[in-house]
Amino acid sequence: MTLRTGHIGLNVSDLDASRDFYRTVFGFEVVGESHEEGRRYAFLGRDGTLVLTLWQQSDGRFPTGLPGLHHLSFEVPDIEAVRRAEAVLRGLGAVLHHDGVVPHGEGASSGGVFFEDPDGIRLEVYAPDGAGDRSAPTPGAPTCGFF
Repeated sequence: MTLRTGHIGLNVSDLDASRDFYRTVFGFEVVGESHEEGRRYAFLGRDGTLVLTLWQQSDGRFPTGLPGLHHLSFEVPDIEAVRRAEAVLRGLGAVLHHDGVVPHGEGASSGGVFFEDPDGIRLEVYAPDGAGDRSAPTPGAPTCGFF
């Protein structure tokens, strides 16, 4: 059986804020949306392909201390795209971890920027090469595992 990841579904507390955040950071387009009270959602994608669904059915912040999702990671073609994403995130005032772009581990050339969405869901934008110009923030362990 061949498998590949389909779309991602996230519960959010404020659909408008989350929709705008994901559109601004990732350049997603809205491919479907419901404004019906109690049943609000947005389907976000690229080039007509659904990537992310946002469901407004939560309160509070994402509980990172409980079992479940650790983080979502999105690959971009090069480190320049990661740096552009970092600039957008800084402009939005998003929570950034590791003080910007870092390698995935000591001596690795892959790496990215680690951050949170408006509900505290941990995210990563990374490139497969070009991030090895800084030291890893967690020597001996994967950077993406400890944020």
